[in-house]
Amino acid sequence: MTEPVKGPASYFPSIERKYGRPIVEWKNLIRSSPLTKHMELVSWLKTEHGLGHGHANALVAHTLAEDSGK
Repeated sequence: MTEPVKGPASYFPSIERKYGRPIVEWKNLIRSSPLTKHMELVSWLKTEHGLGHGHANALVAHTLAEDSGK
């Protein structure tokens, strides 16, 4: 039996449904942004791409953790 997804990734199915883009596309956008700080990226996703705070925060947290090897 598989364990339920926890943490930021638990938001991914609803992010894809709500905004119509795959997670890999959101991660590529985050990685291509000149911004590097967590909250700057969250604010950017909210203002430029219309994401809600929780969804933006989950994407940024997961992407930055992935990139740092954590």
